[in-house]
Amino acid sequence: MASTILKRSSYSAMRSTVGALSMGGSSSWRAYASVAVGTDLVSAAPDVSLQKARTWDEGVSSKFSTTPLKDIFKDKKVVIFGLPGAYTGVCSQQHVPSYKNNVEKFKAKGIDSVICVAVNDPFVLNAWAEKLQAKDAIEFYGDFDGKFHKALELDKDLSVALLGPRSQRWSAYVVDGKVKVLNVEEAPSDFKVSGGEVILGQI
Repeated sequence: MASTILKRSSYSAMRSTVGALSMGGSSSWRAYASVAVGTDLVSAAPDVSLQKARTWDEGVSSKFSTTPLKDIFKDKKVVIFGLPGAYTGVCSQQHVPSYKNNVEKFKAKGIDSVICVAVNDPFVLNAWAEKLQAKDAIEFYGDFDGKFHKALELDKDLSVALLGPRSQRWSAYVVDGKVKVLNVEEAPSDFKVSGGEVILGQI
């Protein structure tokens, strides 16, 4: 597994944590978040639940049930990636396809589930997943109020793009809730370190 080195710094005037992630000593990039390698996501975001993508009727019949983080991560090897939002450019054209097209390779590495999470309601995510024909390969979860991303400081104000509070673009390899690998793009419009091919090489 690629080694990961995190160090703290400051980024612009923002209250952020800067992690420099180095792979094999040959290349490096920076991550902006408080979550880091070794973080237990369940403990870092206590009492936070996500909403599995579904139709409105399925939501009504389930009484708008949510899924606790421990049910998503406990005793599992998970690859999870976050993105600014459904139906947006890079997310639709590059980010989701990079995981959808590699799902068999993830399974071959023992990954139990590949998860996409975004600050969207689960109904929009469901329609988007169906449009991308990705529901059979990827589990989609909504973080409708952004609590999950805020708890990890992976939230981002994208009002400039008329999106409002959203998430950064990131990916992680998580084993039994603990982060083993973390990649966060310097800007949500970037697609350099958070794609499926990159994290495949880190597992």
